[in-house]
Amino acid sequence: MKDATVSARVEYGVKTEAEDILQKLGIPVSVVINSLYRQIIFRNGVPFSLTVPTQPKTMDTLTDAELNAKLQHSYEQAAAGQGRPFTEVFDELEKGLN
Repeated sequence: MKDATVSARVEYGVKTEAEDILQKLGIPVSVVINSLYRQIIFRNGVPFSLTVPTQPKTMDTLTDAELNAKLQHSYEQAAAGQGRPFTEVFDELEKGLN
C-alpha cells in the first residue's frame, strides 16, 4: 500500500528532461522512485557508483618520463597497426561537437 510522500527540490531542466523520457517509456515517476528506493534497500546502499571522475593529465602536467612513456606506447601501437586512421578520429570528434 502506497501511503508515504517523497518531496525533493531538483533543477527544473533536469526534472522536465527526465519526465519527458519517462513519459515516452510509459513509466510514472513514482514507479522509478519506488524502484530506486527498493534498490537502495536491496543493495544496502546507492545502486550506482558515486565517484569523482579523475581528470586526464594534460601534456603540461606530465613529467618528461611520463610523456616519453606515453609517446613510446603510442608509437608501438601505431607500428603494430593498432591505431585508427586520423580521419576517422576527427570525424568522430566533429560529430560530438554538433
